Amino acid sequence: MDLSRIKKLAEDGLPEMIETRRHLHRHPEVSYNEFETTHYIINRLKRLDIAVDQPLETGCVGVIEGNKPSDRVIALRADIDALEMQEEGDHKADFLSQNAGVAHCCGHDGHTANLLGAAEILMKYRDEIEGKVLLVFQAGEEKLPGGGRLLCETGYLQEQGVDVIYGLHTNPKMAPGQIALRKGPLMARPDEFEIEIIGKGGHAASPHDAIDPIVLAAEVVSQLQTIVSRSVNPTEPAVVTVGKLWGGTAHNIIPERVHMIGTVRTFSQEVAYLIRDRIEAIVKGVTQSAGADYHYEFNEGYPAVINTPWAADLVMETAQKILPAENIRWLAEPVMAGEDFAFYQQEFPGVFFFLGSGSEQASSRWSWHHPKYNIDEQCLKTGAALMASLVFQEIPDVR
Repeated sequence: MDLSRIKKLAEDGLPEMIETRRHLHRHPEVSYNEFETTHYIINRLKRLDIAVDQPLETGCVGVIEGNKPSDRVIALRADIDALEMQEEGDHKADFLSQNAGVAHCCGHDGHTANLLGAAEILMKYRDEIEGKVLLVFQAGEEKLPGGGRLLCETGYLQEQGVDVIYGLHTNPKMAPGQIALRKGPLMARPDEFEIEIIGKGGHAASPHDAIDPIVLAAEVVSQLQTIVSRSVNPTEPAVVTVGKLWGGTAHNIIPERVHMIGTVRTFSQEVAYLIRDRIEAIVKGVTQSAGADYHYEFNEGYPAVINTPWAADLVMETAQKILPAENIRWLAEPVMAGEDFAFYQQEFPGVFFFLGSGSEQASSRWSWHHPKYNIDEQCLKTGAALMASLVFQEIPDVR
């Protein structure tokens, strides 16, 4: 297969991918409620004469049957949900979110447009496709338990006999036309915790008659910072962050309760559980010493994203055929963000890679989940070309 033809089709298809991305950006939907988004995707797939399965209530899978007989099955995945947040940014005035409090500020609109663009390309070369291609438009990446987990639990992909699955994520720290990946650990396991400290309320002028949960919460937050530095092996990447803390109603009232929530990022269950137990030990010690009480929950998130080495090599080799060498790189270190693509990798060989999307021209160097997050849409032609090209590469017999 001459991959230069695929690259040219991706360039020609860029205007439609941009139009698709902007439509999705205007009409974002939160996790597990992507009904209109799913309807839009299904209509687009059917317009291409692609069969559609819907194993879950939202999201769908496009099924391309290649015209070259083979039992191999390659899956390409895009996530479709948006975040519960208010979008900002005059640079997106033409396609700003029209749904209050919901926004595509993580790039999933781009991922979906990218995969629909790849679908267009693949259908033009159906006669050269061996076996089957599954276009996985996945719901609920942003919210536990994760749409990837729910889809795997249906058994649908296992029944299809997936040999390898590929996914990507836009990256504002890289320029359009660039990609980056690594073998092995790529993204962290994102667990969450909730803490409620229960003191004794009272008048702010009489703290001796109360048990102040705000003071105890401050001590807990401070001590949590010692977990990674003093309880975790220094060679193990780990993060403990309190993301929200609230309590109290007025300047002259000591409240009864204070709440905090946060995240733990690790690359192994062993380290995650060590941190889980240390958090509770700290909370228990601080509250008991003051005669207070507590409630503590540790909610396990997605596993770590661990790229299959041979599949990562295949992505790199394919990229080298369609991109300049200087635009392709191996990452030296993993990132501490999480991704439910990890659930697929527990079932099948798989690779997740980063697609450069940051530029000054598009004001798209804002971090993931920032209200001004944007992508330079030129990245879509790179993503679509690479995802489509991977379908035509030989894969080892790993079954």
